[in-house]
Amino acid sequence: MPTYHLHRLTVRHRGASSGAPTGAPLPALRDLSLTIEQGEQLALIGPSGAGKTTLLATLACAQQPYGGTFTIFDQDPWALGNAARHRLRARLFLAPQTPPLPPRQRVVTAVLAAHLPQWSIWRALASLFKPADPQAAWQALSRFNLGDKLYSRVDRLSGGERQRCGLARLLLAPAEALLVDEPLSALDPVLSELTLTTLREEAAARNATLVCSLHQVELALAHFPRIVALRAGRIVFDLPRAQVTPQMIAELYQGESTTPAPAAPSEPQTMLVKPGAGACL
Repeated sequence: MPTYHLHRLTVRHRGASSGAPTGAPLPALRDLSLTIEQGEQLALIGPSGAGKTTLLATLACAQQPYGGTFTIFDQDPWALGNAARHRLRARLFLAPQTPPLPPRQRVVTAVLAAHLPQWSIWRALASLFKPADPQAAWQALSRFNLGDKLYSRVDRLSGGERQRCGLARLLLAPAEALLVDEPLSALDPVLSELTLTTLREEAAARNATLVCSLHQVELALAHFPRIVALRAGRIVFDLPRAQVTPQMIAELYQGESTTPAPAAPSEPQTMLVKPGAGACL
């Protein structure tokens, strides 16, 4: 049974008008068909605005399609009741590019929040004062070279450390589909390699599906066996990496450089960060 099956899917931008008399939102994904098997690992690539983040939000049941068919574990999430859809979402984990971590929270608490869908409200409240399993949080952080930040406050972390903190939470979530959006934007090359290796090892260990959007095309080709390329909300190609040619990449990014802007240092000076919107599912 596939994790995902999408057929001729259309998803509209929230809050964006097409200019038509009806004021209908612009489509962010158009006529998109895609099947992802359980345990499969694939990278999403494409220029800025291609629809990668929208696709991940759709796969996480955070955005409802406008047209087409969409199933997760052979269920249409938007045909389910709220309680059933909430249970389905508990089998998914979305790691956004900027994790919405409470700034005054300790890192250990932010990481252990991965267990919230399984905890009672009383256990969750108790863990705010005395972390329920700090050893598990430390082990998850250590896999991203961040174990020494266990009891730091989130607003004392650098941008790259916040990204890795959000990914450490992913390691503790009992999810069957791991959806990761641009996890390397604030990481140096060494940490980028470590991060992708850790994500792939974790997904393989639990036979979880891994879908990761990446701006670094060379890392996508080096780490992922399947490459799905998007441009203007459509799939340009969906191929094993061995079949992806430099000409395909050049055409995909025509008018935009495939080389990302220089990454921020992995440990820049501490900065204060305001809480973001959204949540890791």
